[in-house]
Amino acid sequence: MDAQGDAQAGDAQAGEAEARLFPTRPFVGASIAVLRDDRVLLAARANEPMRGVWTLPGGLVEAGETLAAAAVRELQEEVGLSARVVGVLSPTEIILRDADGRVRHHYVVHPHAALWCGGEPVAGPEALGVRWATRAELDTLATTPGLAGTVAEAFATVATSTESLA
Repeated sequence: MDAQGDAQAGDAQAGEAEARLFPTRPFVGASIAVLRDDRVLLAARANEPMRGVWTLPGGLVEAGETLAAAAVRELQEEVGLSARVVGVLSPTEIILRDADGRVRHHYVVHPHAALWCGGEPVAGPEALGVRWATRAELDTLATTPGLAGTVAEAFATVATSTESLA
């Protein structure tokens, strides 16, 4: 992409982010906890809200798209990986308010547990970085609210599924 294309893409992202401010209803998102041995894939957010914070790859569900399909699509777009979904996890609500108490952002995110299928992640335009992290390492990172609980649930879901991490 040339400089003009980069600027247009940046303008489009800024406009999309602006449209999500002070919503009248929540936005629906999907995320994906990709597990590999004893680690989970994390992406550092490139956009607000919570720029630079580690989280699961994910994003908004598009019209006509299932939650699982959205999670897998976002994984491909953000880090260039594919994974096999093995379960749906408990939804997470992210509600951020401004100094006056008004709802600045409101997302309902539906996470999925998935198994890594191969390849190495590469940060795309929506991720500042990517990494594989153990559950213990989550305590040392700036993460989105509730991430440790979601990751624990993902490991438990995989442990009780017919799929295997091995």
